Amino acid sequence: MNIKGAVGVITGAASGIGRAVSTALATRDVAGLALVDRSEAVTEVADELQSQNPSVKIRPLSGDVTDEAFRREVFESTAREIRLPRICVPAAGITRDRLSVKVNKETGEADMYPMADFKLVTEINLISPIFWALELVRGIAEDRFGKGQKRWAAEEGLQGSIIFIGSVSSQGNRGQVSYGATKAGLAGAASALTREAMFYGIRCGVIHPGFTDTPMVRAMGDE
Repeated sequence: MNIKGAVGVITGAASGIGRAVSTALATRDVAGLALVDRSEAVTEVADELQSQNPSVKIRPLSGDVTDEAFRREVFESTAREIRLPRICVPAAGITRDRLSVKVNKETGEADMYPMADFKLVTEINLISPIFWALELVRGIAEDRFGKGQKRWAAEEGLQGSIIFIGSVSSQGNRGQVSYGATKAGLAGAASALTREAMFYGIRCGVIHPGFTDTPMVRAMGDE
């Protein structure tokens, strides 16, 4: 639990699981946090956490998590203004739930799940988290090279940690063909990335929550 004094980058930090992760880390004596969200509400969240945790330097950053330049700037500016990020929890995610194939009971014609929606969910829920994770690995790898450090040894201790937010939907859930596919994909990405990032002292894991009281889940309706 090497959290004290570390710097974390959290996406989807304005609400839901991302906000809860940010709140928890702020109370665990981190040195700083970069809170990332497309919503301007991330500034309010950062202000609230800053007032509750004055010793932690908290930076709100609003932007598109799929934008490569924005992602790079988040890490580089955080390293300049606080220190090198060593924790990454890319929690931003969306749903576009509906049945994969719906048959019109009057015409008999079948309507398939829109490919545009599938690509959007994949971009935000799978591709984006992986590349936020890679950005963390890049920063630590370059930092080690600059210090003349070679292959990581266990005696050095943990150098970084990445946690993907999966879902029990990765096991299959009616109406979630796109969402479930992306969450299952994160498990494979975590396994592959661990086998590479371990040479820099970075571990990568995935947590698969069940239904969690978040605005996204509430939007699905009471039933």
